Amino acid sequence: MAVIEIRIELKKGVADPEGRNTKKALEALGFEGVGEVKTVKVYDIEVEGTHEEAVSEGEEMCRKLLANPVIQNFKVTVR
Repeated sequence: MAVIEIRIELKKGVADPEGRNTKKALEALGFEGVGEVKTVKVYDIEVEGTHEEAVSEGEEMCRKLLANPVIQNFKVTVR
């Protein structure tokens, strides 16, 4: 059994309204000097198979369901 970590983030240049709103909220709470805030989704998924099979399966999960390839990048790693 392996645990794959899938990290999904918006591509450069794609608007991130959630990140922008989070930045505004942090500043409203008094946090100073907050730079750009970006949202990222991270999934930890248990799968069976070798290291290579786990990465391949994670990439397929992203292509079929978890990520939108038009606006998102993803990275699959095995822990």
